Amino acid sequence: MDRWLGNGGMAIIDAIGGAFESYGVDGEDLGWVSGSFEPAPLACNPHGTVQAGVHSVLLDAAMNFAVNAALLGRDRTHATIEMTTELMRPAALAGHYLIRGEVVRLTRQIAFAEATISSSEGKLVSRATGTFLVHREASFD
Repeated sequence: MDRWLGNGGMAIIDAIGGAFESYGVDGEDLGWVSGSFEPAPLACNPHGTVQAGVHSVLLDAAMNFAVNAALLGRDRTHATIEMTTELMRPAALAGHYLIRGEVVRLTRQIAFAEATISSSEGKLVSRATGTFLVHREASFD
């Protein structure tokens, strides 16, 4: 998992100004990830506002990373099944934002997660919820 710190294994995250800095598992064996977002010009429209799709990329990656943090061995997320994104405030070029992803529920085949992007002052900028297909390695007990 440490190899996913930084750009999460996706060059686009670094290109738009995102980075994942830490991850772990809480007391209920549910994963989490935290990171930061300093929007690059590539992430913004001509007025310097971050495009909605950029929020979605970062939030989807945060939720996937959080799910993977909770999985053992070679088990991994296989695909995003469904995702809903809401933008509450604009994010601006040269701003500093915090990313947080958390697993809400994890079953054998499905994971439910949520993620947020907040201003450095703690104001919610965008949030997402998602459902993810989990691929588990075959067990030969």
